[in-house]
Amino acid sequence: MTTTLSTSAAATGTEAVALWRPALTLFVVLSLVTGLAYPLLVTGIAQTVFPVAANGSLVVRDGKAIGSTLIGQTFADPGHFWSRPSATGPMPYNAANSGGSNLAPTAPALVDAVKARVQALRAADPGNTAPVPADLVTTSASGLDPHISRAAADYQAARVARVRGLPLARVQALVALYTEGRALGFIGEPRVNVLRLNLALDALVPAAR
Repeated sequence: MTTTLSTSAAATGTEAVALWRPALTLFVVLSLVTGLAYPLLVTGIAQTVFPVAANGSLVVRDGKAIGSTLIGQTFADPGHFWSRPSATGPMPYNAANSGGSNLAPTAPALVDAVKARVQALRAADPGNTAPVPADLVTTSASGLDPHISRAAADYQAARVARVRGLPLARVQALVALYTEGRALGFIGEPRVNVLRLNLALDALVPAAR
């Protein structure tokens, strides 16, 4: 009886080892492939083929990162084109807290915010009576938009030209130059990267400080 039990226990132990060994081997192999080899391969390809995008599409001036073409930032002076408003907290365009305002279209807080933004745009350019483009007074779902619509850029062109002492046609030409087309020719709408456009303006005529 004792011999039979011992033989049975030994057989059970052998079977357990036979089951665990391939499972552990597979775990180690998959960990090395998916957790080490694949990430290193993809990172290497990205750094080689798309180095700028792989490192956050940073814009560097004088050795210092001043922004990213993928994340919006605040431009408040009238000599710059203004970005789309951001509802992220605790500060605008906070990439660590991406999100919208979650306010309903009829929410009084949203109505008041839009009115205040319209008033700020009108105050900065009193002679401009054109309708204000929606993306200049409403936030997006991400709160990080680096682009504005072509209409939003055109709306601000006269103000920027006046403040910088440039011909309107020169500013409009710059807007056209920095207008990005639809992705693949049919996805989305033409748009303007605000950071790139403002940097081009500063290179042309530095903004008043």
